[in-house]
Amino acid sequence: MSTEQSTEQHILTMTREFDAPRELVFEAWMDPDQLTKWFGPVEVEAPRDKIIVEPRVGGIWQVVMTWTEDGEAKEGPIEAVITALEPPALLVATAKGGPESGSEVLEMRLEFEDLGGRTRLHLTQGPFDTTEWMEMTREGWGTSFTKLDGVLA
Repeated sequence: MSTEQSTEQHILTMTREFDAPRELVFEAWMDPDQLTKWFGPVEVEAPRDKIIVEPRVGGIWQVVMTWTEDGEAKEGPIEAVITALEPPALLVATAKGGPESGSEVLEMRLEFEDLGGRTRLHLTQGPFDTTEWMEMTREGWGTSFTKLDGVLA
């Protein structure tokens, strides 16, 4: 019996516009007090005491998501290192992947485009080894961005 593993890697790309100036959208990614209000899919929390942001190249960008599944408390840590930072235009962070993502290293690249009082966010993340994990991540970002809309309003 043989098992085959795909070597294909998938990169998630998303674009979302926010009705807020670029500086405010960027700050929502760098301020733990704001991250706790919006980060994570619906029914997932990001407790303030589990968020660390060191806004510099080489600094930590860490968020631990928490939720309950089948009556059991669960945690999903994102432990990244900032590899590029150009406020308020660019944030790039690299995180250790895990068995659930199928990748050893995941890069998250966020480009904040100024639209004259509005902001277009371009997100690129990956590589993911499976389309399924990439699409689950896309859904999670989608609901997170809806929560972010509320924080920015």
